[in-house]
Amino acid sequence: MVRELKPTEIPSGWQYDCLDKFAKRCSGHTPSKSFPQYWDGGIKWISLTDANKLDKGYVRETDKEISLEGIKNSSAEIHPSETVVLARDASVGKSGVMAEPMAVSQHFIAWKCDNRVSTNSWFLYNWLQLHKKEFERQAVGSTIKTIGIPYFKKLKIALPPYNEQAEIAKILTTWDEAITTIEQLLTNSKKQKKALTQKLFSSKKRFCGFNNEWIFKTINEVANRIQRKSDGNEHPILTISSLSGFVRQDERYSRYMAGESVKNYILLEKGEFAYNKGNSKTYEFGCIFDLETYDSGLVPHVYVCFKLKKGMSHRYFKYLFEADYLKPQLGRLVNTGVRNNGLLNIKPSEFMTTKVPVPSLEEQEKIADVLHAATESIKELQQKLSALKQEKKALMQQLLTGKRRVKVN
Repeated sequence: MVRELKPTEIPSGWQYDCLDKFAKRCSGHTPSKSFPQYWDGGIKWISLTDANKLDKGYVRETDKEISLEGIKNSSAEIHPSETVVLARDASVGKSGVMAEPMAVSQHFIAWKCDNRVSTNSWFLYNWLQLHKKEFERQAVGSTIKTIGIPYFKKLKIALPPYNEQAEIAKILTTWDEAITTIEQLLTNSKKQKKALTQKLFSSKKRFCGFNNEWIFKTINEVANRIQRKSDGNEHPILTISSLSGFVRQDERYSRYMAGESVKNYILLEKGEFAYNKGNSKTYEFGCIFDLETYDSGLVPHVYVCFKLKKGMSHRYFKYLFEADYLKPQLGRLVNTGVRNNGLLNIKPSEFMTTKVPVPSLEEQEKIADVLHAATESIKELQQKLSALKQEKKALMQQLLTGKRRVKVN
């Protein structure tokens, strides 16, 4: 339960009581799927498949629609626009505000706010967002996490006068708009970098002064395979995450490995590359990262490790592998699917024969410069977005609890 407030914690002029006293609680239902006429009737219907549309303010689209027949023959009902919804099953704690009249499945709680005297929809939405972690903690169930209806009957909220609610909602909406703008810029920047990367590595885009035809070489020709064992000194035990590169095994798996268990591990040094042939959503046929955050590390012997030869741009190959350039070739090498240990059946000797484009060193560096600039631009936006979200979270904590009051005309 959201923590009970002591009388001294209730801000002056605020009301503190069950949420049901301030907004009408309702829910929904799923019309029978045995009757096609109950479906695709133009009434938007929020269900668990719409979890990705929540926590973004307005809910404008839904995955499925139901019909008036479906409404009449079930416990579902049409809620007015500005109704606030909260997932109580599966994606527990996610919330949103209906942009137009909609229905919901039984997996959601909905609150109809009057938006005039008692309760402002956007104040309530932000209050639910502030307490999202608490709702997640309240969910129980071994297969599908859920919060029972009795919980919501007792759910209490502290509400300021309506005009103050509206002013607080207005301030927080301004922050949401700023966050949305940065998110859109970030999405566009990632798309532009991806398109640029494809053009550069396919040589569809060349820079002025570089006209020589590219040659293609095997990994064997541009790099030396690394198979060195531990030198007996202390080195971090590392593994590759497809999302973040090299990470410590003890931090990723909460287990410490040493002695005999790592005697066959490969000692990798800073700047050297390793191919992890485990498949993932990000890299279907495995991923390649360079060791850059550690001076050295021990990595599993199933990784194919290699060091670039002289005359090869480290940054160029880093971006080439990040772009999953070898994916088509690795896909053709996989002929027996994934082994029981989650690794693809690709031999190190086969991997070393995959081919990469090798323009002149000057052109490699030029390509790396351009991709580095695009990467830095994305990092800058990510940092700005993270800062905005942190600042909004702190502001919510102040405004929605009355620790900071706003002036109301």
